[in-house]
Amino acid sequence: MSSQQKNMANAIRALAMDAVQQANSGHPGMPMGMAEIAVGLWGQHLKHNPKNPLWMNRDRFVLSNGHGSMLLYALLHLTGYDLPMQELKNFRQLHSKTAGHPEYGITPGVETTTGPLGQGITNAVGMALAEKLLAEEFNRPGLDIVDHHTYVFLGDGCLMEGISHEACSLAGTLKLNKLIALWDDNGISIDGKVVNWFAEDTPKRFEAYGWNVIRNINGHDADAVAAAIAKAKNSDKPTFICCKTSIGQGSPNLAGTDKVHGAPLGAAEIAATRAAIGWNHGPFEIPADVYAAWDAKIKGANLETEWNSKFGAYRAKYPTEAQEFVRRMSGELPGDFDKTVSAYLETCAQKAETIATRKASQNAIEALAPVLPEFMGGSADLTGSNLTNWSTCKAVRADQWGNHINYGVREFGMSAIMNGIALHGGYIPFGATFLTFSDYSRNALRMAALMKLRSIFVFTHDSIGLGEDGPTHQSVEHVASLRLIPNMDVWRPCDTTESAVAWAFAVKRKNGPSSLIFSRQNCPFVKRDAKQTEAIQKGAYVMRDAKNAQAVLMATGSEIAIALETAELLKQEGIVVRIVSMPSTTVFDRQSKAYKDSVLPAGLPRIAIEAGVTDYWWKYACAAVHGVDTFGESAPAGVLYKHFGLTAESVAKTVRQCI
Repeated sequence: MSSQQKNMANAIRALAMDAVQQANSGHPGMPMGMAEIAVGLWGQHLKHNPKNPLWMNRDRFVLSNGHGSMLLYALLHLTGYDLPMQELKNFRQLHSKTAGHPEYGITPGVETTTGPLGQGITNAVGMALAEKLLAEEFNRPGLDIVDHHTYVFLGDGCLMEGISHEACSLAGTLKLNKLIALWDDNGISIDGKVVNWFAEDTPKRFEAYGWNVIRNINGHDADAVAAAIAKAKNSDKPTFICCKTSIGQGSPNLAGTDKVHGAPLGAAEIAATRAAIGWNHGPFEIPADVYAAWDAKIKGANLETEWNSKFGAYRAKYPTEAQEFVRRMSGELPGDFDKTVSAYLETCAQKAETIATRKASQNAIEALAPVLPEFMGGSADLTGSNLTNWSTCKAVRADQWGNHINYGVREFGMSAIMNGIALHGGYIPFGATFLTFSDYSRNALRMAALMKLRSIFVFTHDSIGLGEDGPTHQSVEHVASLRLIPNMDVWRPCDTTESAVAWAFAVKRKNGPSSLIFSRQNCPFVKRDAKQTEAIQKGAYVMRDAKNAQAVLMATGSEIAIALETAELLKQEGIVVRIVSMPSTTVFDRQSKAYKDSVLPAGLPRIAIEAGVTDYWWKYACAAVHGVDTFGESAPAGVLYKHFGLTAESVAKTVRQCI
């Protein structure tokens, strides 16, 4: 390894030490230990353009062990991204671009938000899968416009997380050969030496997944790392490079121990480290020759220029495909999307079908898919139950292009892979499981919301209506808990029309994910006028109104039928009520006060009906809530609804009491 490479690595060490020390918090050990690995990748292989972080054919780099964020910030600063030294000095400070963990959309060059261990490598699987599928869809002989790699840095913590098994197993099965992971094998985590709780043969584990494994690389030799990466590029499998390192490398007294993992080194140890590595420069001081060695602006611009030339040739020969590729990567919808939605809503009204909303969801997918080639569906081993396939979809396989992914029983992995697909661009991913298993997926859903991704999470079998499978599978608290995630839109439609609107809204939403909640049991179609149909997209609307209404019944999903039945029952007694359908409380909450007041007028008692926990509904100033505040039971759905008081007779009794 040359003296220049040593200086490049030591610049990373110094910036990591200085930033963590100034912030008085952070993780200096990983950046110091992986500095040469970074030189090997970023210095010799990574294809990127600092002046255009969103260049479509760039390599994707994921720092899965995101606690070592100063490694990435140092690299972005040194190579020429819009991340000035002042931002590094503001590490972990309010409103800086250098948060404690890398944040997508905040810092130029950060491809995904990482920190929750294991999700970075899983996002990377999604990115690599998107690259593979786009290449198969758009590339033509001699014109490979989609041709890049996804690189991942990860540590022992990522590999201990179960999600890494879910994702890496699938990556091996699908032979994602453009995925290259570099393991920081330092044997240390916060609690000390991991051999006491993480003693498996990790390389054998990845060989069992079907990965190409490159063992015993000296992680402190940039040339050895670069050579391993070059070898990995020739593999027909994803590659796992085992880089043996010492955490906190360069620190004379703390290297190789947990003491350097997650705390500042301290002024004395930083001075000793500077002396030990021969770094004779002050805090946040980088010599001009080191900047020059790292600078990737000219090389990056040349790489993009070369690609632009190739894409120009592609556009000349395949103008339709080129236009479609640009549209897809920009995230814009086809011009006829709204027209397709309107036509399908008319079809729903004409057919007036009484079907389960999971079937209504599938029908909506069937209607939208012909104009949405970017649809990338899937299910966590429940396709026949979730109904996320459609007549023309094709299964994704290692040796064939497809647009429907069999994720296997990997709910968490599926959700984080979907996030990676969304981050890469070119596809709108949706994936499904039973609603009760949203618990398995939850942190990936939270990350989708945090990153404002266009991921669509489909959850079926949404309540006690699931029936005989019992409380393990009956969702009670799940809808309410999903509504609590900031920036997550949650839809629980009541029939075919509301299901179609929910799908259209989720597809059009570019600044956040959606959770679509569907029933197993049949739900009757509800007739509406055009104004009511249009109002569905506001999240809540007046479904049935009456002069001199004495109360408001609010409901979602399958419980709308109970509200309608209740209204008919009360009408016979001379009691009139307004019925409000609230398919999306999260969308309704964003409406103007005037609109919300028009739907839920003051002065009338409000009664909410939903087959789930009642706590959420009190925010709407309800006089009463009919729900389920215990776990469910194993019995037919009709028996359960009666058992839990979710019947027209029970709700009618409550209305009488409230008025």
